[in-house]
Amino acid sequence: MSAVDKRILVGTDLDDRERQVLEAVVRTYVDTAEPAGSRTLSRRFDLGVSAATVRNTMGDLEDKGYLSHPHTSAGRVPTDLAYRFYVDRLMAPFTLSSVEQENIARELDAAGSPAVERLVRHAVRALSLISNELGVAMAPRLDTAVLEKLELVQVSSDKVLLVATIQGGVVRTVYVDLPVEVPERTLITLTVALNERLAGCTLEELRRTLPERLRDAHPDVAGASELLNIFVQSGAELFSLDDLYSSEIHLGSTSVLAAQPEFGSGERLKGLIELTERRDLLAMAMGNREHRGRLRITIGGENDSEELSDLTLVTAEYRVGTLKGVIGVIGPTRMPYEKVVAIVDYTSSLVTHVLAP
Repeated sequence: MSAVDKRILVGTDLDDRERQVLEAVVRTYVDTAEPAGSRTLSRRFDLGVSAATVRNTMGDLEDKGYLSHPHTSAGRVPTDLAYRFYVDRLMAPFTLSSVEQENIARELDAAGSPAVERLVRHAVRALSLISNELGVAMAPRLDTAVLEKLELVQVSSDKVLLVATIQGGVVRTVYVDLPVEVPERTLITLTVALNERLAGCTLEELRRTLPERLRDAHPDVAGASELLNIFVQSGAELFSLDDLYSSEIHLGSTSVLAAQPEFGSGERLKGLIELTERRDLLAMAMGNREHRGRLRITIGGENDSEELSDLTLVTAEYRVGTLKGVIGVIGPTRMPYEKVVAIVDYTSSLVTHVLAP
């Protein structure tokens, strides 16, 4: 049975009373971070039954895998399955206040520039501050990005700077040492030739076919052949995709999570800090997510990595032209899902709007 099929079946084994009690447990635990007992639920919610009936129903929910029973408490806490049912079947739409929307917009305005990297850093900061979860984002994957233009800039008599402007405002640079002095007119002529052959191609295409595209390019000016050969070699570095993913993860402040009860123990806090240092793991988790135009929520054990098995990821895509990046939050499975979803959705939409051509 596929993961999608399993999700469709979540909650189909519950009657109306069990659904009511399960929702009450989730809401109570999210609000208090304390295991919920039958008396507490009876006082907080109008469930229409006695505390004893609530207690029996909680026992049934535990048998079905929706609740767990900490040894040191008489109360119950939701499992990943309970949160999944809550998110898919019970969660109501949430509208951010005008103040919250203004705070997010103000943080994006503080970026002072529509440059992707700078704007995304500020968006991640806004997510952390407003949601009290760990903001996280991944820059757009550039394998399908299109090269807009190339420039050759003379730095000194024996050094040239290769500047590649990529769709979405991303700029890549490589310094090249020259074996001979190259006249300024040679740089101008070669720049024109390179743009004629390379501009409009994707980075993935250039990485694979750069030598072939430049094989018969021989500008008839002094030093052009030598510089062209150097460019073919340096271009592999300029258009390389290998270092564009793990380094393009942006994180908000870890302190917002460190203050939550789940990370009160030294071991849990240490694990959180180690996770933020695993940029490769986070890049893989963010890069492998399929959104299909919707928010994506993975809860606890639904995440592929063991390091994320106690956490929830709520993410959405943002767009830079035809490119797509991922932005959202990481937090404990005990999170106010309605509000977090609204914050991620609003922020991703705002980032896309700001980055629109």
